[in-house]
Amino acid sequence: MTLMALAVSMAASGQNADRLYQEGKALYEQKNYAAAFPKLKAAAEKGKKGAQYRLARCYDKGHGVEENNEQALVWYQKAADQGHGKAQYQLGKAYMKGKKGLAKDDKKAKALLTKALKSEKHGSSLLKKLRKQAAEGDEDAKAILQLTGKK
Repeated sequence: MTLMALAVSMAASGQNADRLYQEGKALYEQKNYAAAFPKLKAAAEKGKKGAQYRLARCYDKGHGVEENNEQALVWYQKAADQGHGKAQYQLGKAYMKGKKGLAKDDKKAKALLTKALKSEKHGSSLLKKLRKQAAEGDEDAKAILQLTGKK
């Protein structure tokens, strides 16, 4: 972590997790990942599941930080454990395909993807997106729908 990011992170640590998350989320959505990362990290470390998911995305995609599958999985898991649907979806896909350093595990994939598609906040939009992708010929989307019984 750069000294500036460390300084921002330390200064931000006194703020509450909700505020940090909202600020980090706004910066993330503006694609200002370098500024978003320390705020998301601070909020994630305080247990904010949305921040944990976005922090995982940062590590997953190399947004504002060096890409790191191990850290991405750690943060996806933390958010998924708190019921974050998109985190469950990302973990489920990783288990389904044996990606990001995880062994292929259809049982874990099915459990996580099923939870994701039942998620109150994200489930219906994920299912709609998957059905659209499947109709357009996306084989991964078809496989997820078949695995979860959501054809």
